[in-house]
Amino acid sequence: MGATECARLTGLCAARHLAGMSDTIKLDESWRAPLAEQFAAPHMQGLKNFLQAEKTAGKRIFPKGNEYFRALDLTPLDQVKVVILGQDPYHGEGQAHGLCFSVQPGVRTPPSLVNIYKEMETDLGIPRARHGFLEHWAKQGVLLLNSVLTVEMSRAASHQGKGWELFTDAIVRLVAQKEEPVVFLLWGAYAQRKASFVDQSRHLVIKSAHPSPLSAHNGFLGSRPFSKANAFLEANGRGAIDWALPELDGVQPGLSL
Repeated sequence: MGATECARLTGLCAARHLAGMSDTIKLDESWRAPLAEQFAAPHMQGLKNFLQAEKTAGKRIFPKGNEYFRALDLTPLDQVKVVILGQDPYHGEGQAHGLCFSVQPGVRTPPSLVNIYKEMETDLGIPRARHGFLEHWAKQGVLLLNSVLTVEMSRAASHQGKGWELFTDAIVRLVAQKEEPVVFLLWGAYAQRKASFVDQSRHLVIKSAHPSPLSAHNGFLGSRPFSKANAFLEANGRGAIDWALPELDGVQPGLSL
């Protein structure tokens, strides 16, 4: 067995244990070997122990174990065009599914995502989607990555400082090391600190306020990040993102007014 295959299997095994799953863990092949050392690191072992203890204590953890790495499964490393960074998953029932800012079909669109849609409408003329399910973006190369990948139900930020941040720092570094130009959409001070090392001579870094209703009017609304991202991608031969979200068949709209 070669070193690459060994690293791949080590990473996959560690990921399965971390998520408490067997063969149902989903992690795209492109991430496994590059993240193998991370999965084997002491902070990830500590994180695994923490999550197991929380579940043993009867606490409900979001998202589901097989969705912890959903962002990495839908957006392979070699296909990343855009990075959007969030903080931690939504902590309400049925919301989180492993992509930052995104909610499952039929769930009411959260306020920050409503503001993202408002800016898309202003920027690109795209009508606001009637749902908050963003997998269409992820499948095109938009890495929708939270800094912390789990949360306890009804307790925002409850899993911060448990090891996830080091793991997702490594993910951001891997993307920043890519030769192909990437767009980093850094909304809010937290995201801007996390990706502060990105080489802006190679990649496009677009900074603004966070789309939260508390800060969106301080620089997010009117920043036109989507057209800027597409112009950069097209200029560098990487192809624009289709930001318009398709309707979901058989799903009731989850609009937030």
